[in-house]
Amino acid sequence: MTTKPSKAPPLYPKTHLLAASGIAALLSLALLVFPSSDVEAKKTTLSLELESPAEQLTQDQDAAEAVQATNEPEASPFAQIEESAEDPTATAQAAPAPVVEPPKAPNHKEVIVGKGDTLSTLFEKVGLPAAFVHEVLASDKQAKQFSQLKRGQKLEFELSPEGQLTSLHSKVSDLETITLSKNDKGYAFNRITAKPTVRSAYVHGVINSSLSQSAARAGLSHSLTMDMASVFGYDVDFAQDIRQGDEFDVIYEQKVVNGKAVGNGPILSARFTNRGKTYTAVRYTNKQGNSAYYTADGNSMRKAFIRTPVDFARISSKFSMGRKHPILNKIRAHKGVDYAAPRGTPIKATGDGKVLLAGRRGGYGNTIIIQHGNTYRTLYGHMQGFAKNVKTGGSVKQGQVIGYIGTTGLSTGPHLHYEFQVNGVHVDPLGQKLPMADPIAKGERSRFLAQSQPLMARMDQEKATMLASSKR
Repeated sequence: MTTKPSKAPPLYPKTHLLAASGIAALLSLALLVFPSSDVEAKKTTLSLELESPAEQLTQDQDAAEAVQATNEPEASPFAQIEESAEDPTATAQAAPAPVVEPPKAPNHKEVIVGKGDTLSTLFEKVGLPAAFVHEVLASDKQAKQFSQLKRGQKLEFELSPEGQLTSLHSKVSDLETITLSKNDKGYAFNRITAKPTVRSAYVHGVINSSLSQSAARAGLSHSLTMDMASVFGYDVDFAQDIRQGDEFDVIYEQKVVNGKAVGNGPILSARFTNRGKTYTAVRYTNKQGNSAYYTADGNSMRKAFIRTPVDFARISSKFSMGRKHPILNKIRAHKGVDYAAPRGTPIKATGDGKVLLAGRRGGYGNTIIIQHGNTYRTLYGHMQGFAKNVKTGGSVKQGQVIGYIGTTGLSTGPHLHYEFQVNGVHVDPLGQKLPMADPIAKGERSRFLAQSQPLMARMDQEKATMLASSKR
């Protein structure tokens, strides 16, 4: 009796063949989902170790997940889910278990101040009676600060199991938080002010359009830009002298809390190049505690007068002895300079002095006249109005706001008419050489240079480093 030859056992168990087929299909699918160039860039690898049929059930699932693995550093656990949602060619995947944030304590409530919100409406949102607000605010004199709400401000409430308010907390700025905590007598107010770390920061800019736009683009705040203009305002007329290609370097104090910049201090040193001429300034505090700006070699930046009474205004008419008056339509000397600017723009006193007039004066409209010692006198005309505490007979300081741009009197549009007299004679304020203030005292010169020279060197180094990195 012949017996049929028995079939040779398969080289691999059936389960292994199925697994290999499944993985091959997943690899093909992976090449469809990820273009070949991406696969090369990411160097996606897959490790196959088929050992026993008993292990294959779990390996099939592990292999499917391994297709998506790359040799990149591990990123967010949700990165693959987000990529699949954005990619229309991505295939369905087994979604990872959702990550559930631990619930906040049931007695902790948070509300964000919206348009029209009051403290009463916010109390109602967390289940507290609106009438309860009066009791809370009356418990401490400073508690009323909680009623000074800002849109977007967050208030955090802590309630007792019975739903009573135990504490109220709010962050009012990057540096300040306020809290009300319940005690035996009611609620006690507490303010916590973070002490920032003070460091110095550097910024460099080139003027392509206006100073304000170029400074903002370089990272300088509006207030620091105004400070820089004030520092160099004795030498540079920011209304007419600025040219494309002018540049500036500034080192200033920066206040930092937890690595975040929360405010700025004064300018420590600065350099401004205008029409090819470079001006330097260093802030120095003398032994008496008085701070002022000096050139790098110790001469005072301060002069008896600043160049312009209006920041960043446009000169609409210059000093002329034969200008045709735009309203009277006849030749009439224009013994001053007109600065055109939007209505309400602040006007500054160009020097210390006594106010001879703050009122109406014929075609000048609202006018201020200031006497500066025995030699100099300035006039400011067509003003919209006067600043508080500026009155006839009073005194003003250099740089003090004395009024605002308007169009009163014989004026065709909002502007300031500014006149400058020397010993009773009108002179061109744009061409007048201004007297200097005192330089660094001899006894403090070495101390000043010890501060000035490192600041100048740092600006040179920072600028060179920045320009070198921009060329790479």
